[in-house]
Amino acid sequence: MPPSRTSPPPPPPSKPLGLTPSQLASFATDGYLLLPSFLSPTTTAALLAETQHLLATFPLATHPLTRFSTGETSAHVSDSYFLTSGDKVRFFFEEDAFDPATGALAKPQALAVNKIGHYLHALSPPFRAATLTPAAAAVARDLGFRDPRVLQSMVICKQPEIGGRVPPHQDSTFLYTDPPSAVGFWIALEDATRENGCLSFARGSHRRAGVQSRFVRRGDGQGTEFVGVEGGRFPEGMEVEEGAGEEVEEEYTLGEVRAGTLVLIHGNLLHKSERNCSAKGRMIYTFHVIEGENRYDERNWLQPPEGGFTRLVQNGV
Repeated sequence: MPPSRTSPPPPPPSKPLGLTPSQLASFATDGYLLLPSFLSPTTTAALLAETQHLLATFPLATHPLTRFSTGETSAHVSDSYFLTSGDKVRFFFEEDAFDPATGALAKPQALAVNKIGHYLHALSPPFRAATLTPAAAAVARDLGFRDPRVLQSMVICKQPEIGGRVPPHQDSTFLYTDPPSAVGFWIALEDATRENGCLSFARGSHRRAGVQSRFVRRGDGQGTEFVGVEGGRFPEGMEVEEGAGEEVEEEYTLGEVRAGTLVLIHGNLLHKSERNCSAKGRMIYTFHVIEGENRYDERNWLQPPEGGFTRLVQNGV
């Protein structure tokens, strides 16, 4: 029966969950995938508002002023504030937020933080509601996860004028399972552009760049270090390029995206972002998923909370 002139229009058809065959093929080839409008404008705005609230209200007077460096020699990696953040919501400052002469904070606290981590998906209701969703679970299912576990979540602020450059890296270096299994769910809360430090990707590098090192706690308990990988360097069953492991000079493709876009990032993919020299921030939310059936050992810097890492699939959904 056709609708009458006074009846409301029919609702738009719901978008199917998960990934299409062409999207899966693109991810397998490129190692990353852009999914516009994964979050609704309402949800995106709610996460941005929660972020601004957290930035404005955390207690600065009792904070150890731990800085986050995007390089591989940062002092923060030996800081207990960082190493015990896996089941907490903690705040890490931009290196350039401090006066080099005095060491005092030179920016308002809401404009000085590099990232908030690493347990937002459990302790912040808005972020938990946006993470543990049927949509995210369907994506993980289509990527082949049997028991997807969320092991960390962060807001990366990329602050105006001081947001630091992130050099090329592989997420599985920092979140190693044997064999590797990490996938990043990276969601723009604001438009990410060339000017404010969007991501760049070495397209297809996940098929030729095995995970060579991993970020672990030192055996003497004195901080962290990078060590060589003794286990698997590519995900189980993955087709790799001939000559994989050889040094290659990679070309990077910009990934400018609108707010609400989900970017899926293979754990072996080399990716980076440049410094934000613009007057506009680049807030993003990211969480990482690993295969719960793969070995995740006690050497990793991030250790599971009591009860284990969070199941992405909740109540069988």
